[in-house]
Order: sequence, then C-alpha cells, then structure tokens
Amino acid sequence: MGRILALDYGKKRTGVAVTDALRLIASGLETVATSELLPWLDAYLAAEAVDLIVIGEPRRMDNRPSEVEADIQDFIARLLKRQPGVQIARQDERFTSKMAARALVEGGMKKKKRREKAVLDEVSATLILQSYLSSNNL
Repeated sequence: MGRILALDYGKKRTGVAVTDALRLIASGLETVATSELLPWLDAYLAAEAVDLIVIGEPRRMDNRPSEVEADIQDFIARLLKRQPGVQIARQDERFTSKMAARALVEGGMKKKKRREKAVLDEVSATLILQSYLSSNNL
C-alpha cells in the first residue's frame, strides 16, 4: 500500500504533507515553490510509492470556488500529463489556514517563526490530509 500525499496549492508556494506507510498519520513534509512543484513531484513519485494525491479545494463561504481554483485545475491537467497513473482526490480546505495558524500558536511556536508562510502552508497541507483521512475512514 502506497502513501497518500496532500497539497495545499498556492500561487507562490505549495505545502506538502504525506501519510506514513500504514496511512495512519499525516505529517508535514515541506513547502515547495509552486513554480518547482511538478519537477519536485516527478522526483518524489519516482522515489516513493504514492497511491493518491489529495489536493485542497478552496471554496468561499457561499460554496463558490476560490479564484485560485482555475490555477489548480490547470496544475492538475499538467500533473496528469506527466504522471498519467496518479490518482487525484480533492478535499475542502476552508479554514485550514486559520486552523494551522491556531495550531502553531497553541504549539508554542515563536511569533517570528509563525510569520514564515512556508510553515503555515506545510501545516495547512497536513490538516487537509488529516481531514481527508478522517472523512474517508482511512
């Protein structure tokens, strides 16, 4: 059984999280410059067994897609051309950035470190992945 990878896609940076081999625990992996994301994924997928990539689905409060959704759809199309066998799932990511920020505060992270957007993106990806695992009873 392969791992599940999650992406908190952003225009500049993308947070990445991954499960353990048993798919029990979601852990932050890193934050990748979005311009480098496809080559990074090519390398990661060549090195690790990944069965599924969960990509956050940004929605507004009225349930309409966020403006970055068009970029995500373009990214998915390019990813599937490069990695035709990869399975993609989407997960609602509303409030993940706020929950990530709260988790960093509650975890005692210093204010200077919390200002680094890369940390927030990685934690957001972890929350997206944990939500996916919980909602799919994995």
